[in-house]
Amino acid sequence: MITVEQIDRWLAAREDERIEFKEAKGSYSFEDLTFYCAAIANEGGGHIVLGVTGKFPRRVVGSQAFRDLPATVHRLLQKVQLRVEAYEIAHPDGRVVVFRIPGRHPGTPVAVDGRYLMRAGESLTAMTSDMLRRILDETVPDF
Repeated sequence: MITVEQIDRWLAAREDERIEFKEAKGSYSFEDLTFYCAAIANEGGGHIVLGVTGKFPRRVVGSQAFRDLPATVHRLLQKVQLRVEAYEIAHPDGRVVVFRIPGRHPGTPVAVDGRYLMRAGESLTAMTSDMLRRILDETVPDF
């Protein structure tokens, strides 16, 4: 469960491979959400937080994105093949939407529309062939 206190702790945290903050006051692209879900899953899992500014000092601004969270979670399952959890937090400064993304299964990179994505600082990029090979080799016996 995600609480207001957890959101407040995240406000002071730095963005990294496992957490992404998006202002998303009015809306947010479902396609971008799927890309971030895949990249974060490939990094071991984490969170996407909507309704929070991305730059320091970070603050809650509220978000109207994804008003029907059960439908969004269903669409994510179909598109990304991951059981993403979604939470709506009534923060005193506005509605915050948090997506909890599980890590990928061992030896199985996550792709969206045939693209394997990973984080590169605050951006997304195509997974390097070295990274893809390391993931695929995770389940190969080491003789």
